[in-house]
Amino acid sequence: MICNLSFKSASVPNDWKIANVTPIFKKGSRGDPGYYRPVSLRSVSSKLVETIVKNKLVRHTEEHKLLRKSQHGFCKGKSCLTNLLEFFERVNKHVDKGDPVDIVYLDFQKALDKVPYQRLLHKLSCHGIRGKILSWIENWLKDREQRVGINGKFSEWRGVTCGVPQGSVLGPILVNLFINDLEKGVNCEVAKFADDTKLLKIVKTKADCEELQKDWATKWQMKFYVDKCKVMHIGKNNPKHTYNMMGANLATTNQERDLGIIVDSCLKTSTQCSAAVKKVNRMLGIIKKGIENKMENIFLPLYKSMVRPHLEYCVQMWSPHLKKDILALEKVQRRATKMIRGLEWVPYEERLKRIGLFSLEKRRLRGDMIEVYKIMSGVEKVNN
Repeated sequence: MICNLSFKSASVPNDWKIANVTPIFKKGSRGDPGYYRPVSLRSVSSKLVETIVKNKLVRHTEEHKLLRKSQHGFCKGKSCLTNLLEFFERVNKHVDKGDPVDIVYLDFQKALDKVPYQRLLHKLSCHGIRGKILSWIENWLKDREQRVGINGKFSEWRGVTCGVPQGSVLGPILVNLFINDLEKGVNCEVAKFADDTKLLKIVKTKADCEELQKDWATKWQMKFYVDKCKVMHIGKNNPKHTYNMMGANLATTNQERDLGIIVDSCLKTSTQCSAAVKKVNRMLGIIKKGIENKMENIFLPLYKSMVRPHLEYCVQMWSPHLKKDILALEKVQRRATKMIRGLEWVPYEERLKRIGLFSLEKRRLRGDMIEVYKIMSGVEKVNN
């Protein structure tokens, strides 16, 4: 009844507009507030209603094919993996032809927190979202209040004048629609995962990045965080142009973490393999010290849930081809299975048979075939 009344009157109860903000540490200095993500803890009732609205918006955008193909975040049949596969397939094609290419990684300043309301509502209207649903979204956005809570202590309530709540159900689809035309008028290839954006172009001119800042960000009041925007030069005979944005030169990088995967300017995967091995070895060390009873029924679920996923996250994009990298990854599973009580002195292949596991190399081959099937059958969408 409350839900129906809210839609009919295009208004949202005040209790649904207040939120406790919890800062979640991302990376960097723990003493710098800029390295924390503010997540809004909102009313469960509000989230249920937001889900209904979100489903309607998603259905509307899918029926009319409103979202550009460059967007992979929060889209059906798309993911971090499809973003990486599609983007770096293009990169490799250019490099194989002998063309030098530049990748520009863009970073918005507090993207979700700085979306201007009136411009967002204008974008929604342009996408055919009008009437009571638009009025409901407008009412949902305005007159919001929030406070920060840490260890049971809370700040004073403050009004919110812009942005969509992080942690809300509606936030991601609204941001997708707001930045949908980001690449309009820009002479380069674009890939997006929500607000994480990267540009790809054959090196001919260095003006494209300046055009993007000038034509889109200024108009829609979404500034880029220039210090975090970077350029990666790839290919032989790359002129390595210096890109300028807002009066500052963009930093050049040889390695960049792209959606959780370390990308190298040489397009090699050894760095990512080493990082994955280092991470899971730390995790195995924690399990070894913290779990005394390492019986198969206890250790195996821990391994499958806390260790192996780090070795297989988006591995279809960075699957190793060098023998040393293949052996380095396999060595992790050798070490893990040797920790199971009763299997310490059993040969590796026999250990795998007893506990019902495949080698990691075989799992990667199986994963590749599954991914090919998903793409060919349309379960996952990768644009050629």
